[in-house]
Amino acid sequence: MLSQSIMNLVDAAMVGHLGSQALAGVGIGSYAAFLTVSLVMGLSAAVQTLVARKMGAKQYDQAGKPLMAGLLMGALASVPITALFLLFSHDIMALFSSDQAVLDIAEPYFDWRTYAIIAVAFNFCFRGYWAGIGETKAYLKVLLWMHIANVVLSYMFIFGMPLLFIPAYGAVGSGIGTCLALFFGTLLYLIMTLRKANDHGFSLHIPSKTTFASLARLAIPNSLQQGFFSLGISVLFMIIGLIGSDEQAIGHILINIALLLILPSVGLGIAATSLVSHSLGANNPEDAYRWGWDVVRLAIFLMVLCGLPISLFADSILRLFTNDEHLIALGTLPLQITGISIMFEVTAMVLTQALLGAGASRKVLAINLVMQWCFLLPLAYLVGPILGFGLLGIWCIQSAQRISSSALYAALWRRRSWTDEKF
Repeated sequence: MLSQSIMNLVDAAMVGHLGSQALAGVGIGSYAAFLTVSLVMGLSAAVQTLVARKMGAKQYDQAGKPLMAGLLMGALASVPITALFLLFSHDIMALFSSDQAVLDIAEPYFDWRTYAIIAVAFNFCFRGYWAGIGETKAYLKVLLWMHIANVVLSYMFIFGMPLLFIPAYGAVGSGIGTCLALFFGTLLYLIMTLRKANDHGFSLHIPSKTTFASLARLAIPNSLQQGFFSLGISVLFMIIGLIGSDEQAIGHILINIALLLILPSVGLGIAATSLVSHSLGANNPEDAYRWGWDVVRLAIFLMVLCGLPISLFADSILRLFTNDEHLIALGTLPLQITGISIMFEVTAMVLTQALLGAGASRKVLAINLVMQWCFLLPLAYLVGPILGFGLLGIWCIQSAQRISSSALYAALWRRRSWTDEKF
């Protein structure tokens, strides 16, 4: 899961030294791209939950069928999503900034990231299958190769490669490199999966209506939740932009560093998805309940190890992305707050995924919508641009929202109402 934020961090690190406008442009394009791919992100947990449930019930020859359903659903969803966002690309970017120099970078960067939506949808389905059968090392290998390709290709297209007749595209080149790397990852996933999934009933035949219906009941609420979450991050980025372009530039770095911290806990949560779903498939809800808390404890321990160094060396970490002393000064205290508060926030990240493994995707959708859209965003707008507490005030509100979400998820997990979910 660390790798999920590395693509944006690589782009930020490579273009950060091209100036604040390049950094802000790539930041805007990245968050808008996050919104587009989030609409197909629910496929991963849906495929994983169904595959793990089949494995837990010892129906091994049926475990590969949800993968084909996911791939077909991903293809059907990706085509209209891609067309829609490309059509309104200019208007979407204009919502984030009025700086034309920033928009000249953001729009083509976003377009290139949008071309890869179908590759992202397929990659999420493949990840769900491999996680569902418990062989996560397989997609780790693919991700490593994909990120190596991203670094190489992005560098080539940003700075140019005359020997290969590749011109220097500047900051936009990072979007081209990331797009190509995602399709490269899809190809690797396909090759590896075809070697394995036949043992689990995977075929190119159209799956049954029952499989499609089960997948849709899990994927649609989760995709909506991910969509609203990523839209919320985009709106938060717009709110930061109301304070100033410098705050928006450093905010891009801060959010990606925060994601770098958060996503390992989401990765542990993905393990909980399989463990909970597998236990429920074996008709053992008590084991499923214990798995949730065991993974939470491990995630808290991990965040203590990762968060404290972030707080202690915030200034040095920010210097990896920019040499601008003003930007570093703006970002140091918010990054220190992130490093300290992250250990209290991880319960929500783990139990969100555990509840998805139990099929409680509608409960997750409801909690996240309320906490983000009724708490975080209104208060961030009030505290940041209106009351004048700036980026620091917004960061404090964001930490408070995540800690409150953790308390809600912990209470829901203790109630065990999720054991009765049907799909």
